[in-house]
Amino acid sequence: MIAFLTGQLRFKSPEYSIIDVQGVGYQVVLPLSSFYELPPLKEEIQLHIYTHVREDALSLFGFLTLLEKKLFLLLLEVTGIGAKLALNILSGISAPELYQALATADSQRVQRVPGVGKKTSERIILELKDRVKKIELAAPPPPEKGSWDRTWEDALSALLNLGYGRPLAERALESIRRESDPGVTLEELLRRSLRSLSQ
Repeated sequence: MIAFLTGQLRFKSPEYSIIDVQGVGYQVVLPLSSFYELPPLKEEIQLHIYTHVREDALSLFGFLTLLEKKLFLLLLEVTGIGAKLALNILSGISAPELYQALATADSQRVQRVPGVGKKTSERIILELKDRVKKIELAAPPPPEKGSWDRTWEDALSALLNLGYGRPLAERALESIRRESDPGVTLEELLRRSLRSLSQ
């Protein structure tokens, strides 16, 4: 099973892209969130891949960030959601925003994605609000209280892993630094950062 591709971007469109890996062209379908961030043609690209196997086809779905892929796989676990709808959801909402909507059980935000009705959004929240916590385990473990610099660095790393840009994440953390006790926990710092970034 293909899990990762590194190669030259030879073709790109909203429908699919082609990655040249040592002379072999892989046709990969991406969510619009990843498509918009693709580099110019002939530049090297790295994609996280989900290999979707059916009786009549083998399809590759690509993601620029690991968070996108993890959320895609979670969506596939929801009753009634296939690869096409999961891709559509990630095309209609950024990975960090979807992550936060799932973590905070915000079904109304998910419902605003084109093609997702009220019942589907509620089912997504119901089935994934606890499972999404597994993704949080990828964040660095919380350090001991009082080690603010390490906590800040770990929070920044976690926000970058969630897909936020470094300048945006750093501004959010600096704002919270001015208002926080030096002994703030990583969990609290992340919670307040995500709340700030969603405004």
